[in-house]
Amino acid sequence: MKAKHVIFYLLLAIISSSCIRDEAPNAEADILSCKLPEVAMTTSPIINNNSVTLFVGPGTDVSALAPEFILTPGATISPQSGTVHDFNSPQKYIVTAADGVWKKTYTVSVIDTELATNYQFEDTLGGKKYYIFVEREGDKVVMEWASGNAGYAMTGVPKTADDYPTFQVTEGKEGKCLSLVTRSTGFFGSLMGMPIAAGNLFIGSFDVGNAMSNPLQATKFGLPFRYVPTYLAGYYKYKAGNKFTEGGKEVDGKRDICDIYAIMYETTESVPTLDGSNAFTSPNLVSIARIDNAKETDEWTYFKLPFTTLPGKFIDKEKLKNGKYNVAIVFTSSLEGAYFNGAIGSTLLIDEVELIYHSEN
Repeated sequence: MKAKHVIFYLLLAIISSSCIRDEAPNAEADILSCKLPEVAMTTSPIINNNSVTLFVGPGTDVSALAPEFILTPGATISPQSGTVHDFNSPQKYIVTAADGVWKKTYTVSVIDTELATNYQFEDTLGGKKYYIFVEREGDKVVMEWASGNAGYAMTGVPKTADDYPTFQVTEGKEGKCLSLVTRSTGFFGSLMGMPIAAGNLFIGSFDVGNAMSNPLQATKFGLPFRYVPTYLAGYYKYKAGNKFTEGGKEVDGKRDICDIYAIMYETTESVPTLDGSNAFTSPNLVSIARIDNAKETDEWTYFKLPFTTLPGKFIDKEKLKNGKYNVAIVFTSSLEGAYFNGAIGSTLLIDEVELIYHSEN
């Protein structure tokens, strides 16, 4: 047999073998969705890269809940889906991919209290590579703030927790405070057309899976709130960076400025949350509180922003009682940071914030 015929049959055998070989087992180990069959959840769960947060009404007994999970194909979870646990404390779950090699640990929490309304930015979760701000009642975490830190980690730029855009400093109005700094994203960020990352902190969650493909939709704003917000108040300091850039190119004569705002909106099955792409444009919006006179200041400066109800909007008392309205508070060191416009080094300090509210009556 001629050599070229031998090579032909060998190639044919290899191709045939690859076509009939079983597909490699799935190497993904993700929780895709979660539900609590025993109780009514007030809003959709927040599922991040390694955490799941479930929301139930105040006073719900969380001592014996059996969450059920949908996982990536072929994956398994331990403890098993549907087993009963006491969620007065967060529970750890390990998801193992179909290939039996890749594993991921999730922390699953059930929040059964009202949204926190006073924020001193003194508490963070320990043992993390970047700061995660939390609000506590006693020893229990009742709210975890979100930021874009998880996305910034993908750039490879930060070496310590203080190198991220969102972190904590000790020079607060009282004690420690929140520090937001607009950072360079380095070579990788510039390559992706995202040359800067504004420091941000908000009520909601950050979808790291969308951080590169659709960064505006990665910021999921809001958590349930059963009262009518009237003001957002607190203190800030701000210093703009030296060079304002748009698309990575310097803009002469333009100065950066911070943004501080809060929104209230109605949730529905089709609109469970708002994000960076529709926070000010969604028809579900009910009211907005936003700073309109932000300035550079070296002194702690008080702000008190009234919630303004949008034309034609009102709050349904029954929906409010059932947790069908979400509230989000957002701070950022660069007003146009969501579009990667701003000045590297712009710094916003925030402390002693309060969400002021009244009942539906």
